[in-house]
Amino acid sequence: MQERKTALQQLDFTLLFLLFVLMCISLLAVYSGSAPLTEKWEVDPLFFVQRQIIWIVIGVLLMIGAMSVDYEIFKNISLPFYLFGIVMLLLVRYTFLGIEAKGAKRWLGIENVFQFQPSEFVKIFVIISLAHLLYKITKQSREKSFKNDCIITVKILAVAVPPFLLILMQPDLGTALVIAAITFCMIIMSGMTYRMIGLLTTLAMSFLAFLVWLHNNYFELFSIVIKPHQLNRIYAWLDQGANIGDEGYQLDQALQGIGAGRLYGSGFMEGIKTHSGDIPELHTDFIFTVIGEEFGFVGATVLIIVYFLMLYRMVIIAFQCNNTFGTYLVAGSITLLVFQIFQNIGMTIGVMPITGLALPFISYGGSALITNMIAVGIVLNVNIRTKHYMFGEED
Repeated sequence: MQERKTALQQLDFTLLFLLFVLMCISLLAVYSGSAPLTEKWEVDPLFFVQRQIIWIVIGVLLMIGAMSVDYEIFKNISLPFYLFGIVMLLLVRYTFLGIEAKGAKRWLGIENVFQFQPSEFVKIFVIISLAHLLYKITKQSREKSFKNDCIITVKILAVAVPPFLLILMQPDLGTALVIAAITFCMIIMSGMTYRMIGLLTTLAMSFLAFLVWLHNNYFELFSIVIKPHQLNRIYAWLDQGANIGDEGYQLDQALQGIGAGRLYGSGFMEGIKTHSGDIPELHTDFIFTVIGEEFGFVGATVLIIVYFLMLYRMVIIAFQCNNTFGTYLVAGSITLLVFQIFQNIGMTIGVMPITGLALPFISYGGSALITNMIAVGIVLNVNIRTKHYMFGEED
């Protein structure tokens, strides 16, 4: 009983309050952003809000579950979870359980009955697996050398590459890039020399240059890696005035909506672009447009500040943690959220290419929301147990 009371006192209530604020913003934005669809489908205006509340409740329960068990247990289940994630991705691609929608096969389940997106949960499995791997490497006394750095890099890539490729083949470039970002963060966290980090960065840039060369000289081979709709998104981003296909139209309409919001916005449920039905995926991927148009620059800035404060609290938790494994878990969770926030807002305002990444805690949808809530649960788990290691490193 005393331990539970101490854990409750240790809980970061500021982080929980910021999460609550994001949930409230989400319900308002989903209600307004889904209005064109509910009118078109002739369903209850609260249809999407009610479903979002259900996802929030499930997410909160799983967040509590993720923070209730000692995170040291994650070491023992990292491999089973990782293999389970790989199996789910294989089922999506190679069995009848994989559900195709909008040209991509990303969902698992029974269509119109129950379905979820395994790649979202694989993000968490990769974070736990890489954190455990780096923890074991850190425990081993090793001389800093280029050879050892190469060995560690190979081990990290052996964990990250299989899910990365399986997700890329769905195709889901956005989620694959999240896996890549988490992996790069973990490589930096592993304490590698600047020489090795520089080499890996050079190799990544060389690969991008190779893709450009492949695009210009062997387009059929290039299209195996980058699908036509993904390429159109890149074209639309590079030449926003060209209005290339649906992707260019979507971005153009989103920019018009955000621009119309000006300083204070047009007011809740008063957005002309928001309620015109001209912007596809408005209540999901492009929900930042709703906030920008109806609450203006001030509202969008408030949202970004809330995100910043939440991530700041997580960084503090990471620095206060004296357990190596816990620090890696928090670092991976922070990277997961930072990349998605930056990419989603960036694509909505035209500074990043369009991907299918949701805006964390705001966009409508179950799998992404639940995954992000679990990530917060892991961070809070580390937070409430840091007290056990305050006089030294537990490892």
